[in-house]
Amino acid sequence: MLTIDDLRLLPKVALHDHLDGGLRPETVIDHCGANGHSLPSTDPDELRRWFFEAADSGSLVRYLETFEHTVAAMQTPAQLSRVAHEWVLDQAADGVVYAEARYAPRQHQRLGLTLEAVVEAVRDGLASGMAEAAAAGQPIVARQILTSMRHTEPSTDIAELALRYRDDSVCGFDIAGAEDGFPPSRFEPAFRRLKRDNMFFTIHAGEAHGLPSIWEAVQVCAASRLGHGVRIVEDIEVTGGTARLGRLAAYVRDARIPLEVSPSSNLQTGIAQRMADHPVDLLHRLDFTVTVNCDNRLMSATTMSREFALLVETFGWTLDDVEQVTVNAMRAAFLHHDERERMVADVIRPAYAALR
Repeated sequence: MLTIDDLRLLPKVALHDHLDGGLRPETVIDHCGANGHSLPSTDPDELRRWFFEAADSGSLVRYLETFEHTVAAMQTPAQLSRVAHEWVLDQAADGVVYAEARYAPRQHQRLGLTLEAVVEAVRDGLASGMAEAAAAGQPIVARQILTSMRHTEPSTDIAELALRYRDDSVCGFDIAGAEDGFPPSRFEPAFRRLKRDNMFFTIHAGEAHGLPSIWEAVQVCAASRLGHGVRIVEDIEVTGGTARLGRLAAYVRDARIPLEVSPSSNLQTGIAQRMADHPVDLLHRLDFTVTVNCDNRLMSATTMSREFALLVETFGWTLDDVEQVTVNAMRAAFLHHDERERMVADVIRPAYAALR
């Protein structure tokens, strides 16, 4: 059986990881102190525990409070660059070779930053992080996904911002936040704008809200990937060991639309009560394009290696399963096809072959 130490050595791909959900507690303490923002604790270990316990409490109010503290720590160019820099180093230390950092630029304007200044500060932090990781023998490619919050008034401004920086570290667009009551179609003009200019985007769908959210994301908005998407299982009927896919589930599988599954985070938001009941294994066995992600590493007290270790322990995933899901993720990355295939052929495949 694969151990977590084995998994740390293997190359991994992180497609769904929120920049404001993966800060180091020490950084939160430093930055919030400078910004005059009060925290539940100024002891790093206590604060780390508080983030996990609040996110794991089952209370939406407490869960959302966690992001109030991390966002408060990301309000100046230096703070954003440091967070992005450390984000890259932490991913690389866990064996991640490609990662996309998503965040909502509008949440980082409390001290007067322009949207452009926010994106450029994150860009610079990602670049310096990649340089330091490469110098340490842990090369990684990191890009940013710009996000609009779905509960806000729909507009195309963040989509336009993503297009302006598409050749300068930005690889895609997303909408995030409360699903129920805020359908993806509210942002249809933004998605049309991105499609017109040939840019990738993902949509949070099929986590807090079910099949209607997935249908809109796929059929109305034409999402390139689905953020979470695990409630597609509601369109699958399993009887006596045989699975029957409904029309929507079959379409998502047959169209090879990638699912950005985040197992630990999904448990915290109520997809299942225990990992053994999580649909990730069923979806993987039915050959959906499953990818495994952390979502928010700080709030879920997790890493990519830990997520895979949980699936190994719970479902008996083998090296072949982990490799297949990692290749799925690399081929679903918002990166040029030749670059994706080069990563698969030169980085991912050889590393897994060496462990056999």
